[in-house]
Amino acid sequence: MADKIRVLFVCAKNDVRSLLAEAMLRHTDSSSFEAFSAGLEPGEVDPRTVESLEHIGIETNGLRSKSINEFDGQQFHYVITLCDKSSEDASRMPSSGEVIVWCFEDPTTSEKHEPFRHALQEIHDRIKMFVTVKTRQ
Repeated sequence: MADKIRVLFVCAKNDVRSLLAEAMLRHTDSSSFEAFSAGLEPGEVDPRTVESLEHIGIETNGLRSKSINEFDGQQFHYVITLCDKSSEDASRMPSSGEVIVWCFEDPTTSEKHEPFRHALQEIHDRIKMFVTVKTRQ
């Protein structure tokens, strides 16, 4: 495969869900995909994000909260929004072949038992499906 499929995951703050998705896609299929993440209003990376990834052996080096503005002018095959706020603010997204909306509950405010592990599992399942579908085309 000549060019990798460029994917940008966008969330409100780029502190949990979009970072989980970026790391998970890199881990799942870095030969076919180039994964990035950004936030509308970037914040600090939640330490539980890194802990959740490292707990299952996923590389976290270089993960940091980034502004959507860092990607101005860049082209992506897919921009995937991971929360309501980011999907409502599509006008700020870099250009892409397709915008996909995935909504996951914010683990920082979730009432679920082990919310970060739960979020990681949901994102992992969705990414596995995404990779399967997009690499078959």
